[in-house]
Amino acid sequence: MTIAPRVVLVHRRTEYEELVCRHGTPGQVAFFLSSRGRSAAEVEQRHRRQTTALAEAAAAVPLDWRRSRVERADLPRFLFEPGDVVAVVGQDGLVANVAKYLDGQPVIGVDADPGRDPGVLVRHRVDALPPLLRAVAHGDGQLEERTMVEAVADDGQRLLALNEVYVGQPGHQTARYRLGVDGAPDGVGSAEAQASSGVLIGTGTGATGWCRSAWLERGGPVPLPDPGAPALAWFVREAWPSPGTGTSRVHGVLEAGRQLVLTVESEHLVAFGDGIEADALELVWGQSVRLGVSTTRLRLLG
Repeated sequence: MTIAPRVVLVHRRTEYEELVCRHGTPGQVAFFLSSRGRSAAEVEQRHRRQTTALAEAAAAVPLDWRRSRVERADLPRFLFEPGDVVAVVGQDGLVANVAKYLDGQPVIGVDADPGRDPGVLVRHRVDALPPLLRAVAHGDGQLEERTMVEAVADDGQRLLALNEVYVGQPGHQTARYRLGVDGAPDGVGSAEAQASSGVLIGTGTGATGWCRSAWLERGGPVPLPDPGAPALAWFVREAWPSPGTGTSRVHGVLEAGRQLVLTVESEHLVAFGDGIEADALELVWGQSVRLGVSTTRLRLLG
């Protein structure tokens, strides 16, 4: 007996839901916003658009298919099945949030609020979802593969990200470490001791966000990769020169097969991906973490 396909709808709580959770009742939300010269109408309207899109997406799943729903905060605890079709209903950033928990499952990005988000990763309207689900489930959809970045600590901890990985202090104080590039002509042995605000390692997808700001600050010192290219750009943030620390290695490009190697010389550093600080690698003095192109790629419906 053939098992029916399973569609996993991924969403996040709306701003309005967050406000109600914080203040208790819709009336208290309205009072809180009005006391600050703002109206609750705007966030209520966005909430209605989001919930309507999610309800329509759920209704688009064929009745004989299996379905599940997961909120962004629960992603670290959710078990995706190999044959799942993942429909992300929300903003571009939500696709990045879910990508790190997948292993080749196809993703359909559904824009819950057209015109408010760039729509780079959530490219489809909810009314187009029924034929898209069937096409992807039957292997007929045109899937675009996007490069992801991987961080692996020497104790086996592993982290994936679609946009970028940040390595540094959890409180953004000065991070101390040794930095080298495995596979570079001068090898890891000449790794440089550094003190900085942390290190960013990003993909072509992430080249429009945090990494791009570092790239622009320096006048575009290296070419940023395309989203599907097997390459990463990396940047050291605010490297500090001192008698014991250098600044000769502050940016570069990693092709597939090369890795950035960071050895911790602080009491505690973290590595987290795509802004999700709650799901981070914990690193202590003496540990090393290797960062490079992952063999896992996001498969996104074009």
